[in-house]
Amino acid sequence: MQKRTKIKELLLTEPTEQLVTVKGWVRTFRNNQFIAINDGSTINNIQAVVNAEVADEATMKRITPGSCVGVTGKLIASQGKGQKVEVAVTSIEIYGDAESDISKPNSYPLQPKAHSLEFLREIAHLRFRTNTFGAIFRVRHSLAYAVHKFFNDKGFVYMHTPIITASDAEGAGEMFKVTTLDINKAPLNEAGEIDFKQDFFGKATNLTVSGQLEGELAAMAFGEVYTFGPTFRAENSNTTRHLAEFWMIEPEMAFFDLNDNMDLAEELLHYVIRYALEHNKEDIEFLNQRLLDEEKNKPQTERSEMSLLEKLQFCIDNKFERVTYTEAISILRESNHNKKKKFQYLVNEWGVDLQSEHERYLVEKHFKKPVILTDYPKDIKAFYMRQNDDGKTVRAMDILFPGIGEIVGGSQREERLELLETRMKEMHLPIEEMYWYLDTRRFGACPHAGFGLGFERLVLFVTGMTNIRDVIAFPRTPKSAEF
Repeated sequence: MQKRTKIKELLLTEPTEQLVTVKGWVRTFRNNQFIAINDGSTINNIQAVVNAEVADEATMKRITPGSCVGVTGKLIASQGKGQKVEVAVTSIEIYGDAESDISKPNSYPLQPKAHSLEFLREIAHLRFRTNTFGAIFRVRHSLAYAVHKFFNDKGFVYMHTPIITASDAEGAGEMFKVTTLDINKAPLNEAGEIDFKQDFFGKATNLTVSGQLEGELAAMAFGEVYTFGPTFRAENSNTTRHLAEFWMIEPEMAFFDLNDNMDLAEELLHYVIRYALEHNKEDIEFLNQRLLDEEKNKPQTERSEMSLLEKLQFCIDNKFERVTYTEAISILRESNHNKKKKFQYLVNEWGVDLQSEHERYLVEKHFKKPVILTDYPKDIKAFYMRQNDDGKTVRAMDILFPGIGEIVGGSQREERLELLETRMKEMHLPIEEMYWYLDTRRFGACPHAGFGLGFERLVLFVTGMTNIRDVIAFPRTPKSAEF
């Protein structure tokens, strides 16, 4: 039996009429002769040329968009434009049919024409077969691999932190509950509340919002660790930037201060973007052209100043600007944008939480490069961030990118037990239940830091997509949990 060769490999092969086998899905079938086949290994199709001597009329009728075929034939120089090789078919096998007549029930919905992203979200189980989503998910794969390679090459230990947890790392409270209790007949305690002591774990548990706290425990033994796993937020948000289930990259490093933390985050972002540009050149060029075509239909005032390729190059060519929150507030407050009330949320006083429009203004209009904001007010940040001597701010950092705003959030962690306990009391967090976290401060505490990089935000940025639901295979959002 002739061994299958992937299309990506064949398109780089010199044609010497060698016998090859291609297996994949039909994109188009023209003139009852030219089959465009794609197997997912590349954005490009290979053309297979078939004739009546090879396939009878009944077989020809079964070669339709969406059908799955295997062809064997000679690899020859292509007669047409666009690629240097094609397959002169000597035998064909059809593995799976696809009804192409849209007037018939259960017809294949991906016809050879442009489809809107909204339509493709409705058939997310099939959208992988389009050029756009093929490119997105190959880029996503490369970014994930690059993350692991970056940390592995630096000697970090990869930790699998729990998905089911009894703690709320952020203190946000928007968590999915995990229970085996019958919700229609949940047992109650003497206070009339649900008695979670009778539940599977003997206490209330949730899906995790972060692996950070557990990552800190491991960093106190291994020095440098990272997590890369699914996280969950039960936030009733339908924006283009929010998911209920998403993936987070969270390194934690012993003996790191805030500056070390910023250096590492910047190096990671440079590395993974550069890796995607080098290993997914054709996919990113396709996505770049797709965006350029989209921009042509927009009014001049709404068009982006940079193409996707320019934006990616912009981020890896520039050293990130480092600015304190206090400096940023001053810049925003004094900006013409703020004075002319062009911001939806006007910046009038120190202490406000910055919105995406403010973050993008700093990156795109003021500094014209990626920005790292530091030293935020402690009242708008999490309990575990190291307090500065001014008593008002913490050693926090957020990295802001063009077109997207915040892509990384992190901090130097508070290693001083008394200060951490005081802050937890102020925020009404359960100190006794979190004894395990505080033990890292009781036994051999050291300065340490870490950050979180939302993986979908990263994929969104590198692919140029504008809706986060388009960069995860099966999006989980309010009122939607398909597949």
